[in-house]
Amino acid sequence: MSTQYFDMKLRDVLSFSIFLLCLLLALCFQSFTFEATLQQDEVETLKDIAKTIGKKNWNFNVDPCSQEQSWLTPNTPKNAENAVQCDCNATLCHVVSMYFFAPMPTKVDWAKELLSSASNPSQRNTRESQLTLGDVVMDDGGTWDGGVLRSQSLPGTLPPELVRLPYLREIVLELNYLSGTIPPQWGSMKFLNNVSLLGNRLTGPIPPELGNIATLVCLNLEDNQFTGNLPPELGNLVQLQRMLLTSNTFTGGLPATFARLTALNDFRIGGNEFSGKIPNFIKSWTTLEKLVTQGSGLTGPIPDEISFLKNLTDLRISDLNGPNSPFPPLDSMTNLNILILRSCNITGTLPQYLGKMTQLRILDLSYNKLTGEIPNIFGGLRDVHQLLLTGNLLSGPVPEWPQEVKYIDLSYNNFSIEDVGTCLNEKMNSFQSSLMGNNSGTFSCLASIPCPETWYDLQINCGGNLVNVGGNKKYDDDSIEAGQARFNHLRRANWAVRNTGEFLDSDRANYFTTSTSGLAMANAELYMNARVSSDSITYYGFCMGNGKYAVNLHFAEIMFSADETYYSLGKRVFDIYIQGELVLKDFDIVKEAGGVRKVVIKKFTAFVTTNNLVIHLYWAGKGTTAIPFRSAYGPLISAISVDLEKGSGIPKGAVIAIVAAGVIVAILVFGLIWWRYCLGQKNLLAREIKIDLQTGLFTLRQIKEATNNFDIACKIGEGGFGPVYKGILSDGRRIAEDQMLLIYEYMENNNLAHALFGREEGRVQLDWPTRLQAEDNTHISTRIAGTYGYIAPEYAMHGYLTEKVDVYSFGVVALEIVSGRSNTTNQQVREECASLLDWSRFLKEKGSLMELVDPRLGADFNKEEVMVMINVALVCTHGSPTHRPTMSSVVSMLEGRTVVQEVKSDRKGVLEAMRRYYRQIESNEISETQSQSLSLSFSIEENATATATSTSAEDLYPVSLDSYEKRLLKDL
Repeated sequence: MSTQYFDMKLRDVLSFSIFLLCLLLALCFQSFTFEATLQQDEVETLKDIAKTIGKKNWNFNVDPCSQEQSWLTPNTPKNAENAVQCDCNATLCHVVSMYFFAPMPTKVDWAKELLSSASNPSQRNTRESQLTLGDVVMDDGGTWDGGVLRSQSLPGTLPPELVRLPYLREIVLELNYLSGTIPPQWGSMKFLNNVSLLGNRLTGPIPPELGNIATLVCLNLEDNQFTGNLPPELGNLVQLQRMLLTSNTFTGGLPATFARLTALNDFRIGGNEFSGKIPNFIKSWTTLEKLVTQGSGLTGPIPDEISFLKNLTDLRISDLNGPNSPFPPLDSMTNLNILILRSCNITGTLPQYLGKMTQLRILDLSYNKLTGEIPNIFGGLRDVHQLLLTGNLLSGPVPEWPQEVKYIDLSYNNFSIEDVGTCLNEKMNSFQSSLMGNNSGTFSCLASIPCPETWYDLQINCGGNLVNVGGNKKYDDDSIEAGQARFNHLRRANWAVRNTGEFLDSDRANYFTTSTSGLAMANAELYMNARVSSDSITYYGFCMGNGKYAVNLHFAEIMFSADETYYSLGKRVFDIYIQGELVLKDFDIVKEAGGVRKVVIKKFTAFVTTNNLVIHLYWAGKGTTAIPFRSAYGPLISAISVDLEKGSGIPKGAVIAIVAAGVIVAILVFGLIWWRYCLGQKNLLAREIKIDLQTGLFTLRQIKEATNNFDIACKIGEGGFGPVYKGILSDGRRIAEDQMLLIYEYMENNNLAHALFGREEGRVQLDWPTRLQAEDNTHISTRIAGTYGYIAPEYAMHGYLTEKVDVYSFGVVALEIVSGRSNTTNQQVREECASLLDWSRFLKEKGSLMELVDPRLGADFNKEEVMVMINVALVCTHGSPTHRPTMSSVVSMLEGRTVVQEVKSDRKGVLEAMRRYYRQIESNEISETQSQSLSLSFSIEENATATATSTSAEDLYPVSLDSYEKRLLKDL
């Protein structure tokens, strides 16, 4: 054989050997990779989990840890992660994470992939609609964490079988359709660090067993239907960094054990029904960066311990019930980016340090009771997107704002703005921001704009175009997005709209309108579009005729679905105010309409008295916030229809005639009164002294006979006592022209004086809330005149009778209500004080006003409310009528809408003036006319069948003419 032959054979042998070697290596590699698979018991567990949660498209013919495409949900973008993640060693794998979402590189890539995979135009249109609604969600950090795998609307329940995956670290089942409760078995899992169940139908309380998961770092239960108290065992989760419980129905207070959650950096509990105060133990959460309690149900005040949270970048607290409180100490929070303290009953002035928080992007302090001026340092807040100071008591000039500030809301304050310019523009809302023109018949910033005509109706297609309904009613165009506040000049200039707030926790651009298609309902064109807002929507109607109006507000929920997907789980809740009054609390469109894409029209009555109408929709932190995406909440409205009720309005010509007639009558009446006063003043006191001072007792029948059943023809006028009727008694005596007669209403529990000062055995116990209200009426009436202890000094000394006399009398009554003492009693409180009023002024100078409080109240009263009433009473009883407020101001101060103005005490000056006056009386140095100003009154009890235990006004306030002047002096 030749050498060539052997060379060829050698090459064949070598080739074959190499082939065998490669084959052997391949077999070895295959054997190696085959062994590194998911254990069969965990495969069986996944099969059971799939049945429990309703997952039907897992392919168990392929190993779940093999990275095979079959374990991805179909029609997802490229490069999507597995829903199941494994941790493998050389021989075996374990399931460590279960994600039902697919992270994606960009929103554009996902959108293109989704649309290009549509099989027909109809499907493409559907997917375009889904994209418009925001199917993809961004997490707080701006990285894509969601998509179709995340939002599969799985219809099952939470799987207790998870405990059979001993190495499981994460379970994320967000935006599905899962129901049922959290299995308590989950508490035995040793390595679990993330449980995220946002956006499902889950119910029941949190099982206390979850407190056993020592490794848990994140617990997200937002936007579900959980109930009950938070278990104290959750305080054992000392490694917990994120606790998100927003938008459920949790109750009770925050457990004291939560003080141990010192690793927290994100805590959100808004939109619940918690009770109790914001706890002081939050001071231990020193690593906290985000605190959200909007609409949580907790009460104020905000504790001073919040100052320990120096790392906060996002602080949102709103809608706190409870007492008034000063601005919380936040000066250490130099990293704040978002500060929302809305409707928290905060009083006092704006702190200077807020102007130094240069990182602030959103500052919302609206609907509080802040006073004083805006510090000039606020002009340095150049990075603020929104500065909202709506609905406070701020005054003084408004500083110059830097151009970088995008939107400022100063509405409903008391600024001294002489020229507020345009009411609404993209940068500022100045409706009712100034004292100038607040009572001028139009909004303050519209005072310079004349009304071209008076309107008696108002129709707006909120968020939509001009619509003609029924051929005779046009709804104005309201489709322009232009900024958060704008002034409408399209068809007519008698309305404007304001949007307030910014959708947070989402990268979506702020939006103010939304739309849909395919609605099947009457007048569907009114409901295809809607105006929406993250915080509030306000519609202002002006140049309207005064009268009684029917207000119809049209709603249809068009951002949620009616199917069995997570899109149907959204819950929108907000409040409705008309003319400043809350007319509907926690309004839920879907609940009221009986479903989504269905119409509900809420009908209200509004009284227009100053040519203005205000309709205000306000989000108080309730409802879901992340379904179907993290900017789907807040008020939504489809249309507004306002019409004057029949017979309500007064034609303009009639108004002119009535006003003219009123002026003429007023002149005639004034002349008659002046004539009678000049003729009769001289002998007035003599006639009054001749009156029998006994209290008359008449039956209702006698009164009816005397006044011809209160015939309008017998009515001769109205005064401080109410209507005055002329009558003739059966014995021929005329009443009510030369005498003052009081007819008291029958009071089942007797009168206030009996309750406060009557005999102990018959006294009604009045707690502080009852004393504060008395009646729930919006007005206050003293029903006191001519009774010593209640008469203002100018009336007693000179006969000057003005409305400030009634204010004085009210102040005395207010002091009696607080103290439980009578101002007319003969018993001195202390030697240097002659009366209750004098004692009150003495305690004011001493700084010990709380000594005035009725000891029968114990500690069961609101100290701040008591102090307000005392200070109001002292201002009302000032010796000089010019220093006393009007009754409307009194009501405003008592309701907390304005602060009580401090007035220098006049105790000694008034006392000395009264002493000089009565010395003049005794020495006959005062004129007869002046002395005649002292008048007496007596009362007629209406009910002749009063029981023997009743205490009449005479029993409580005995009149003795010879000591009358001395008692007046004692009062002052």
